[in-house]
Amino acid sequence: MGLVLLLMALTALPASAQAQPGSPPPPPTHDARPDADPLADLTLPGLALPDLATVPGSVLGDVAPDGRATGSAGASAAPVAAGGPSSASLLPALSGPRMFSGLAFDTCKAPSLETMRRWRSSKYGAVGVYYGGRGRACRHQPRLGHRWMKGVQRLGWRVLPLYVGSQSPCVVAGSKKVYRVGRHPWSQGLREGRDAVSRARAVGIRPGSPLYLDMEAYKYRQKKCARTTLTFVRGWDRQVRRKGYVPGFYSSADSGVAHMRAAARAGARDLPSVIWFARWHTRPRLVREPVLRGSPWSSRRRIHQYAGNVKERHGGRSLVIDRNLVHAPVARIR
Repeated sequence: MGLVLLLMALTALPASAQAQPGSPPPPPTHDARPDADPLADLTLPGLALPDLATVPGSVLGDVAPDGRATGSAGASAAPVAAGGPSSASLLPALSGPRMFSGLAFDTCKAPSLETMRRWRSSKYGAVGVYYGGRGRACRHQPRLGHRWMKGVQRLGWRVLPLYVGSQSPCVVAGSKKVYRVGRHPWSQGLREGRDAVSRARAVGIRPGSPLYLDMEAYKYRQKKCARTTLTFVRGWDRQVRRKGYVPGFYSSADSGVAHMRAAARAGARDLPSVIWFARWHTRPRLVREPVLRGSPWSSRRRIHQYAGNVKERHGGRSLVIDRNLVHAPVARIR
C-alpha cells in the first residue's frame, strides 16, 4: 500500500515534487506575487505521517512539532520522519471548534424551516448547506440567509457550510467545465477564499467555523491539472484560514482526496484542515477509508458521504439528499 501511495504522489504532483528528498521552503508570507507558483521548489521528503485516530488524548489528530500528540492526556504518537514536516505544520491545530459526531444530510437547495422542523424526527443531526460559490448547482436559494441559519440552529440542527467555487481544469462533470480555474490559480484561490468568508459572514456564520470547498471529481493524475488545482486549493485555504475560519475540502475519495493525501506526503503546506470524502455504495465509515490511511487527517477531521441522490421522507416531507457520517467541525451561527 505504501508503494502505491508513493507512486500516486509522484504521478499526481508536478515534476518539481519528484526531486531528491529535502526540506520544503517556507510558504509565501504575503500576496505580493499572486501568480507565483507556491509549489515550484517543493521536494518529496521520505515521510510517513501518523493517523492519530486511535491515539488517546490527541486533539483532532494534531501533533506538536516534536511529533507528539497534543491534548490533555499528553499521549504520545509515533514521531514524524526526521527532517520532514509534522502533521501540525501541515494542518494547523483547530482552536476549540464546535464539533459534531453523527449522521448528516446535504441537499441542493435549503429546505423550508417547516421541513427542517419535521425532519427532526429523522436520524440526522446536521445539514450540509450550499451557501456560496459560482459553481453551485442551486444558485437560487430564496430561503438561505441569516434568519434561516438562526432558525435551524434553534431547532437543534448543526450546519456544514459548503462553498462550490471554481473547479479543476480537468473536472469530469461536463456541467462544471464552465467553472474551471483560470491561468492564475493562486490569486484566484485567494480571491474566492475572500468571497467564501464574505458570504459566510453575510448569513451569520462566525469565525471559527469550517467552510468546505466543494471540488468535484477531476483527473488528478494529469500533472499540469494537478498543479493548477492544488495551487488554487492552497490559495483558498490560506485566505480562509487567515480570516479566522477552518478550511475544509470535499471531493471524491479517488480523485480530489487522493490528490490531497499525495500533497500531504510531499510536504505541501496550506492544505485543508478537514476532509469530506465521497465514496458511495459503501457502509458509512471514517477510520477505514483506504485513501486516507496513514494521512494527517484523523477520524476527527473527516466526513464520509456514503450515498447520494436518495429520496427520503420524514414528518410528511420528502427530500432528495446525500447521506453523510460526520466527526468534524460545524458552523458557529451568530
